[in-house]
Amino acid sequence: MDYVNLGRSGLKVSRLGLGCLTYAPPRPGDHAWTLSEEDSRPFIRKALELGINFFDTANAYSAGTSEEVLGRALKDFARREDVVIGTKVFFPMSKSPTSGGLSRKAILTEVDASLRRLGTDYIDLYQMHRFDYTTPIEETLQTFDDLVRAGKVRYIGASSMHAWQFLKLIDTAEHHGWTRPVSMQSHMNLLYREEEREMLGLCRAEGIGMTPWSPLARGRLTRPWQASTPRGDTDQYTRKLYAQTETADRAVVEAVCATADARGVPPARIALAWLLGKSPVAAPIIGATKPHHLDDAVAALSIRLETEEIAALEAPYVPHPVVEFN
Repeated sequence: MDYVNLGRSGLKVSRLGLGCLTYAPPRPGDHAWTLSEEDSRPFIRKALELGINFFDTANAYSAGTSEEVLGRALKDFARREDVVIGTKVFFPMSKSPTSGGLSRKAILTEVDASLRRLGTDYIDLYQMHRFDYTTPIEETLQTFDDLVRAGKVRYIGASSMHAWQFLKLIDTAEHHGWTRPVSMQSHMNLLYREEEREMLGLCRAEGIGMTPWSPLARGRLTRPWQASTPRGDTDQYTRKLYAQTETADRAVVEAVCATADARGVPPARIALAWLLGKSPVAAPIIGATKPHHLDDAVAALSIRLETEEIAALEAPYVPHPVVEFN
């Protein structure tokens, strides 16, 4: 396993982060493809054995149960000081009008709830899950800074917003001398490359480490186009992300499979190797529901794509509509 600094910070993270959305008991009408706690724990343990030290979750994942499963597993399998726990705040956790968003009240309520569920005294990387259009940026950033000064949070980051919004967060933090974001978790993979327009360059210029989510397009980059999986057939969010661009995406998947066949490796390794080669990508957030998913991800770290291979993978891509996440 390789380790890198997350952006300009001193925080060392493994080149792969394990996304824990999958590790929460299935709930009726919500992510029926998630795993039970008993089935989830072996993946967290194996990730640790492979050298992965970065684990990413969110308070909103299965109403907080993902944080609970992760917290109990890490307590049993690792020393707290050896792991990097990232979680997020934004989405409402109840029907109360004060729940959700990035107000001071919401953040202070939710950070304590996340700490309880994770069973820890501090969060290594606390991330704004979305941009809050209704709360002043100053209120949000000062609250995050207070959490760092109080020792409840070590570093802060953000996820899934426009580049101008993220730059405004960075500039506001610097203007007031508050804690500066060190990471951006964007939707980025070979099927969705719109972050290359502005966000990639912004993060490179500002020393921000990128931790892309859905690096394998929720499995679409791991198998031939005609193949299907239970999650792919039932996950409504996958349809939201990719249903409008299937014609163009098919050509990209075929290019990935062709490159993989030529090298004699699974397509997932090729797609992930492409993303790992993009600066300033620090640690793609991978998912795993089968043991070989982790093995393939780690194996991708040793693949160095040739210039001609990269060109072949990127050639079929056509600009996609920007996906709005709020």
